[in-house]
Amino acid sequence: MTRRTDWAEYTSGSAGPGDDAYGAAAAPYETDPSAVGPPEDGAARHGDGGARHGGGRGRGAGGGRGRRRRDRAEASAEDGGATSSSRAEKGEPPRDPVEQARAICLRLLTGTPRTRRQLADALRKREIPDEAAEEVLSRFEDVGLINDGAFAQAWVESRHHGRGLARRALARELRTKGVDATVIDTAVSQLDTEQEEETARDLVARKLRATRGLDRDKRLRRLAGMLARKGYPEGMALRVVRQALEEEGEDTEHLGDEGF
Repeated sequence: MTRRTDWAEYTSGSAGPGDDAYGAAAAPYETDPSAVGPPEDGAARHGDGGARHGGGRGRGAGGGRGRRRRDRAEASAEDGGATSSSRAEKGEPPRDPVEQARAICLRLLTGTPRTRRQLADALRKREIPDEAAEEVLSRFEDVGLINDGAFAQAWVESRHHGRGLARRALARELRTKGVDATVIDTAVSQLDTEQEEETARDLVARKLRATRGLDRDKRLRRLAGMLARKGYPEGMALRVVRQALEEEGEDTEHLGDEGF
């Protein structure tokens, strides 16, 4: 049995290597502010002065505003200045599929480890081309940002100690996250039958008091059903519950298994 660790220990700094490998991808695009700057003040003042000297102040001011709007529109059309600046300020990923995939993966990995399948599904939902997604996911595996083996082992430790889940339930959860069957087998092998039964006894001991006053058969079904939902084998669940009831003075010699 491996040392117990909190899930948070595994997740902290999970995107660390990415700062070196893909640091640029996580940062928004930079836009040259001069590309979208206002027109020269001298030109605007000259237009206003001409209008005042000619008695047409309103017309001169309107012309200045028109030139400003045209200048801004031209700058935006030339290099996407206003649009790119807005995307950068909002922290949106770049348009290039590979760069976009990198940014999405880094954002999803921040604070929470994920499997390759989870990231692949996220990229597919965002309509990232398969070729770009495969390139980024493979690179993330190379640098250690994606590690399904480490993910599975940390998941088993956390969920067993935190929620009391047995091997069967843990394997089911990992399958839903797209972890390979061989990796799952290796991860759940951290737990043996003895450890599972010890955890089952602890779970029953914590719930036993809440069932006092109920019919004996109902107590058995309720406690054994709780263990079954957490993935414990039926035989182990019934044995653990019966022993707990016997320790309280309940007669379980003729207690039936039906209803479980």
